[in-house]
Amino acid sequence: MAPTSLAGQTLGKYHVLEPLGSGGMARVYRGYHPHLDRFVAIKVLRSDLVEDEAFYGRFRREAQAVANLRHSHIIQVFDFDTQDDIPYMVMELLDGDTLYARLNEYRVRGETMPHGEMARILLDVLDGLAYAHQEGMIHRDIKPANILLTRRGQAVLADFGIAQIVGGTRHTVSGALLGTLNYMAPEQGLKGVSDARSDIYSLGVVFYEMLTRQPPYDADTPLAILMKHVNDPLPLPRDIEPTIPAPFERIVLKVLAKSPDDRYQNAAEMAAALRHATQEAAIPLPERISLPLSFTTPDAPAESVAVYSGPSRAGLKAASFAAADTMSTQSDSWTVQVAALKEKEAAQMEKTAVSPNPSTAVPLVPAAPVTPVTPVTGRQVAAAFFNAFAIFITGNLILVMLMGAARDIFARGWPIELLLMAAGFAHIMHKTRVIWLLIPTGILMGNGFMLIYYNLTNNWHQWSYLWPLEIFLIMGVIWYTINKAAQGQTEVWSQHMGSRLRRISLVTAFIFTLMAIFVD
Repeated sequence: MAPTSLAGQTLGKYHVLEPLGSGGMARVYRGYHPHLDRFVAIKVLRSDLVEDEAFYGRFRREAQAVANLRHSHIIQVFDFDTQDDIPYMVMELLDGDTLYARLNEYRVRGETMPHGEMARILLDVLDGLAYAHQEGMIHRDIKPANILLTRRGQAVLADFGIAQIVGGTRHTVSGALLGTLNYMAPEQGLKGVSDARSDIYSLGVVFYEMLTRQPPYDADTPLAILMKHVNDPLPLPRDIEPTIPAPFERIVLKVLAKSPDDRYQNAAEMAAALRHATQEAAIPLPERISLPLSFTTPDAPAESVAVYSGPSRAGLKAASFAAADTMSTQSDSWTVQVAALKEKEAAQMEKTAVSPNPSTAVPLVPAAPVTPVTPVTGRQVAAAFFNAFAIFITGNLILVMLMGAARDIFARGWPIELLLMAAGFAHIMHKTRVIWLLIPTGILMGNGFMLIYYNLTNNWHQWSYLWPLEIFLIMGVIWYTINKAAQGQTEVWSQHMGSRLRRISLVTAFIFTLMAIFVD
């Protein structure tokens, strides 16, 4: 067992100075190389993670792989070694913030990070990820505490390889990585399988937290968080924070898809989508990240790290670790560890003197594929149809009451009828989460808008050569619906879009009703 603190001792060529931070897997010290007259950051892994010789082989392999990564947005590793059974890695030290600390400062101030700043940070990280994935390296532990914001205005990704180094130990689930389950992809947390799309999911959770100031899922236990990532529908960001740009929300919905096949397939694809979304929302994209609100914070994050990065290193061997298939596993016994965690939580619940709160209790279900959202009950379907019918009847009753003000309102009110029916179908779509209801909703809305045009312009004769629009409308709505269905996340998207189309239909019907009364 290593001493509590290594401050004042020597590791290889480095004098160990004061500790900079610590976490579940390692402690970071400020170090000094006397011959080079250079300060460095030394990350010392917990010695109790070392269980056998296989650990040292894994440490040397992963540390060499990380040292061979040379990119401006990835931590630069100078050296690595083991002394007195203490494995350590040496990195360049640089002043700055972690994204964790930056987000906490915005929370304290009751503010949200500027959207352009978010995009700049994500694009920097995606640039580094794209390079690392091409070199065969998967991060597996992306979270705000591992995204470093330097004084040079760059976002740098830290702790490559650490998750894989400890991945084969019994501490993987019981202590070292459970603090990161808020950011872990479903397939990574449930099966221990990671690839580039798992890193993209984790970065998507970071993006969600930047936008809403909270992670998408939270619970009292690590297992409960994991099962929410697997089972629960994604809470829509704009329902939490309405000022979020719609193009940003679309990216979040795609990147946090339950199935890896439904996400962006690589970092470059997500970066291109993010740049397009920034342009679509007319958000200025800064060239560099702004300086931190402050460079000191009263509370260190749970996984404190030093901000270390720097220029490329000379003299390192060419990378020989990359493989054609970048998919990897964190541990051969991952599912066994998850099962052990379930048994541990079950035992804790049995020892509890009072019954658990039903709203927070988590069923210990088998680790098997499940549907991403809870099914809609028959009662909910019936209520949706009843409410849709009520929308249509209420709208017509209002028209009857308005006959005194405009007796010809029914003669001119066919667009209103179509829009009311569209609102009804949109309501059913919202409540039942059936994406195919977009077809009748879209066709009814499109015809409603065309009839509004004919009513307002009285150009009914134009129908003789505008009727092909009907064909384009029908085929376009069908094509769009099929395309959205193929992209995944249809339940969440249907619920979100159904609510918007219902609102648009009702508002348009109301405006046209006023025009029918007051405009000749």
